[in-house]
Parts: sequence; structure tokens; C-alpha cells
Amino acid sequence: MAISKALEYEHKVTPDEIDGLGHVNNQVYLDWFMAAATRHSAEAGWSIARMLELGEGWVVRRHEIDYLLPVMPGETVKLRTWIETAEKVSSERQYEISRVSDGKKVCCGKSVWVWISYRTGRPARIPEAVVNDFRNWTPKAAIQEPAPGSSIP
Repeated sequence: MAISKALEYEHKVTPDEIDGLGHVNNQVYLDWFMAAATRHSAEAGWSIARMLELGEGWVVRRHEIDYLLPVMPGETVKLRTWIETAEKVSSERQYEISRVSDGKKVCCGKSVWVWISYRTGRPARIPEAVVNDFRNWTPKAAIQEPAPGSSIP
């Protein structure tokens, strides 16, 4: 059973995310994974600023991505991410991306994150507060990502 509930939100593909083959570039999916992970962590109370202040936080050890179907210019995708496991110093985060137009899964993957001391760069035990905050986090209703240049209400 997953440690956290899933964060879900929609994103409209931008022209700069399209490659020479006319679809979303493979690197962009990793960017979307990282943005979703950062957003989920912040919503659970563990923003980058908070972790820097604490002197400990997450770094990625490994990414795994399965590209299933192309995403084309102008399409909107739904991103989902959740924490699947949390052990002593590492955690597995899952991701799914689907097209809103037909609901088909276009990409899925996972990342292994390690909790480290930013001072030493060495792994540290994940604080129980981190696990509890993710476990107790309740998602807001799925929302559309604001358009570039617009302010978040």
C-alpha cells in the first residue's frame, strides 16, 4: 500500500516542450516528474526552502521511465505522483502521465530518492515527521496548472 495519496494536476504542453520529431521530447517527461515531485513535497509541507533550513532533504539516486505513447503539441496531460515506499534512508516515488483527451497512459516511471545531510552529503534516516506528513496529506481537488506568465490565485 502506498505511503501517500496521489497528487494530480493537468499541464498543457507548451511549444518549447516539442522536439524535432513533432512530439514532446523525452527529457521533458523527466522534467515533469521532477516538477510533480517538488510540488507534491511542498504541498505535504516539505518545500525545498524547509529542507534547506533543516540541512537535510531529498536527492535522486535513480530514475526509470517507460515511454508508452507520444504527446503532441497543444495536448493537455494529467500528471500523477505518489510515494510508494519509505524505508530507512530511501523512498520510491511513482509517476503516471496520461492524455486528458482520451485518458490513455502515455508515460510511467519511478524514482528512488535518498534522504541526505546537505552538510555531509551522506545518507541520513528519513525523519518520522516527513513520512507522517506524506501519509496524512490530503490532496486538493485536481487543478489545471496556470498558464505561463499568469499568477496563481
